[in-house]
Amino acid sequence: MESPSRPPIAAIILAAGKGTRMKSDLHKVLHPIAGRPMLLHLAASVAALDPARTVVVTGAGRDQVEAAVSPLDIATALQAEQLGTGHAVAQAEAALAGFDGDVLILYGDVPLVSTATMQAMLDRLNAPDAPVAVVLGFRPADAGAYGRIIAEDGVIAKMVEFKDATPAERAVDLCNSGLMAVRSADLFALLARVGNDNAAGEYYLPDIVMLAAADGRRSAVIETGATEVAGVNSRGELATVEASWQQQRRAQAMADGATLIAPETVWFAHDTAIGRDVVIEPNVVFGPGVTVGDGALLHAFSHIEGAEIGAKAEVGPFARLRPGAVMGEKSKIGNFVEMKKAVLGAGAKASHLTYLGDAEVGAGANIGAGTITCNYDGFFKYKTIIGEGAFIGSNSALVAPVTIGAGAIVGAGSVITADVEADALALVRPQQVSKPGWAKRFRDAMTAKKAGK
Repeated sequence: MESPSRPPIAAIILAAGKGTRMKSDLHKVLHPIAGRPMLLHLAASVAALDPARTVVVTGAGRDQVEAAVSPLDIATALQAEQLGTGHAVAQAEAALAGFDGDVLILYGDVPLVSTATMQAMLDRLNAPDAPVAVVLGFRPADAGAYGRIIAEDGVIAKMVEFKDATPAERAVDLCNSGLMAVRSADLFALLARVGNDNAAGEYYLPDIVMLAAADGRRSAVIETGATEVAGVNSRGELATVEASWQQQRRAQAMADGATLIAPETVWFAHDTAIGRDVVIEPNVVFGPGVTVGDGALLHAFSHIEGAEIGAKAEVGPFARLRPGAVMGEKSKIGNFVEMKKAVLGAGAKASHLTYLGDAEVGAGANIGAGTITCNYDGFFKYKTIIGEGAFIGSNSALVAPVTIGAGAIVGAGSVITADVEADALALVRPQQVSKPGWAKRFRDAMTAKKAGK
């Protein structure tokens, strides 16, 4: 997204807070939204800008944060003492040594900031009037204890923390999100001049704007909605941000051509991919790693994770697809069917009460109710292969490793422990014995015994 004529981009993500209000052993920024840690939501939005460098400033729980970002091209810096946002940003200076360009300052617990908003901040920074800094402002319904921005025509006259604001300043509803874009040439030089003569005794990042103003240089503010810059400091705020993300994703799914019967009951993961003309009934939950082909029908109360659902396939109700489940075109799994690491071929069906684990089911095969692929012996997993057009009778147990040939029929109630050749009939059950009149004689005898005769 970066224009060749634009300066390179770096991002500093602050994640040093202790997050005590979360009351958790998990670092605050690693709590998930839509199945993905908050920090990684933000990192993905940053990555879309193709930054030259990204630095996460850590503190308490640094090992967890470092482990989360280690697979990514992200450096870390340590803020050993919590001395304010300005102090936190300053800890990234060494990691950005030699970098000359634009720096985005972001927060790991403000995860929903979009790439487009980040780009808008950078665009404003590189506008002809060349502001020293660009601050992202917002107007919440309740300004509360947020820092205030006093501005005219988008130019900042003053930024002040709530603790230090006058009553008149607190009456202003333009609030500071904390997010900022600054040129690297200005950032650390200004931070070196920031003092801590304030009510909290901390080094405030917004003070760089006022220091620049004292030098006769101005800074700008652009605005976004309060939802985009919502922070997460508690479980309740986590739930609120999750709900906001889900609401946006549901709207996007419907705008892209999916039907959600009861949108508020459908829960998506961060990477759920939904095709056109998909119908999703109430109370369907998606875990990470799901793709759904065009025209698929997902019935109510199904849970889907790590699965690929083909075009015009049908799932549920009350079905569970676990990681590695692959459904071919027009295939079907019905109520109380579970799939794990299994492939269901085109047009194949398992309509109810079935477990398919470590299995490969050929096109057009029919799996009867109560069928189980016995894939685990307590130590190892084994595979079941069911050929095209095979018919597995109800209440059958297929003890893997085993292969059922194409077109074969397995009689209901069978326990299959050996391969079945194509087009064969396999029956594994004792011959039925009928004794005429036995049931009546039994009842008569029991009735007499009960009567004491």
